[in-house]
Amino acid sequence: MSLVQSVDNVALLPGYLAAGTAVLVLLVDLLVARQAVTVAVAALGAAGTALGAALVGAAGTRRTFCVGVADMRGNSAPGADCSWVWNGRAALVAAVIALLTLGVLAISGPLLRSGRTPAGEYCFLLACAMTGGVVLGAAGDLITLLVAVETLTLPLYVLVGLRRASLAGAEAAVTFFVVSVVATTVTLLGAALLYAVTGSLHLDRLGATLAARDDLRDLPLTTVAVALVVAGLAFKVAAVPFHAWAPTTYDGAPLPVAAYLSTASKLGGVVALLAVVQRALPAGVTGPVLAALAALTMTVGNLVALRQRRTVRLLAWSSVAQAGYILAPLGALALAAGRTADARDGAYAAAVAYAVFFVLLELAAFAAVVALRPADGDGGTLADLRGAARRHPWVGGAFALALIGLAGLPPGLAGLFAKVTVVRSLLAGHAGWLALVVALNAVLGLAYYLRVAATLYAVPSGVAATRPARTVAVALVVATVAAVVIGFAPQFVLDVAAR
Repeated sequence: MSLVQSVDNVALLPGYLAAGTAVLVLLVDLLVARQAVTVAVAALGAAGTALGAALVGAAGTRRTFCVGVADMRGNSAPGADCSWVWNGRAALVAAVIALLTLGVLAISGPLLRSGRTPAGEYCFLLACAMTGGVVLGAAGDLITLLVAVETLTLPLYVLVGLRRASLAGAEAAVTFFVVSVVATTVTLLGAALLYAVTGSLHLDRLGATLAARDDLRDLPLTTVAVALVVAGLAFKVAAVPFHAWAPTTYDGAPLPVAAYLSTASKLGGVVALLAVVQRALPAGVTGPVLAALAALTMTVGNLVALRQRRTVRLLAWSSVAQAGYILAPLGALALAAGRTADARDGAYAAAVAYAVFFVLLELAAFAAVVALRPADGDGGTLADLRGAARRHPWVGGAFALALIGLAGLPPGLAGLFAKVTVVRSLLAGHAGWLALVVALNAVLGLAYYLRVAATLYAVPSGVAATRPARTVAVALVVATVAAVVIGFAPQFVLDVAAR
């Protein structure tokens, strides 16, 4: 038997496009040294990556870097253990990550034009983070998964502290770095213990082994390994009690970087956690843990958000609460009724769909904050937003629509559908108590979302109006329109997530 693996370069094309974008940005910045050209190359690379991911995903499931079962030509068969599996969900994740990168580049115009942030390094690091997100969706083993998560996260350490004269930025970068290193160490330790128990790192093989061997599932070492992996990835999602880094990091980072952390980075953490829960770890162990994490995360996030007076901190705590809603469908795995094939598929699809809806609305909210704040400034306080919708009706209206969508109210149909999907998946898994917690927290979230929306339309405080940058306005319009369109046709995202 030949030990030479055949490599499916078509399946790897989205990864090639993302990594090529990072290399090309570095070369263009070195050889041309013009900010506009560098940003344009990064934007075109992100758009090309999204298009490539969608086209490869539309062609069906493709696998490469496989061991085990193979056909007569040496090509991997569906039963093989593969480190790269490109399917509809991987394509959806990669396309969303690439489009989020494109959106963040668009709202970064004022920051880059201020001259305090080097455009070459900024675009290169964003492209590197995008590469990690693209690889993450296709990861078929724990090593590829963890390397992809770190490739997504490592550039953000630098981006958070890229404002060299900002003490808050330095504090945020150090906080983020220390917490992420600890989280990565915990996850790696859990992965090592899983390998010691099962002798495998491929996600599907891990799941099959643990499902077939009751003696392995009952080992204390297995329980510790599962707990460490879930806890380490919960840091990436900013789930309570692993959330303390998020408000400080978001508030100290440049606004576009905070937007990327709250959208692309959080989506990456959700995808990583979903991959191990769905394919590798026993549902009987992870279900109760995820149910408790979801209930605690959404409740703490909403309660603390009520007391916030700084805009970005409020959005950060709101993002923590939204992580609880994303994790909630997985809590249905705590009950036997939630582990049937239909209930599991519905829970996984609901988690992915909610994450996609959330990141679109969150990007629109951050784009509006960037449009209303000075270039290279922080998010300011809620008092600074007083009357903003009267000075900038279109920007204020888009901001209010994003907030209403995050609250789950019409006309923010994307957010409304997302919450209905989560509740429906919980009821299908007979987790009615968790559905009630979601409903109560949704009502609790109305208090601060509507308070911010009302502040936008209050009597102006006399602050001079500033004209939003053109690229920021375009990003805000596109994100808002995308959220509205998906709100009218949400079943497409749910169908892709289910596949």
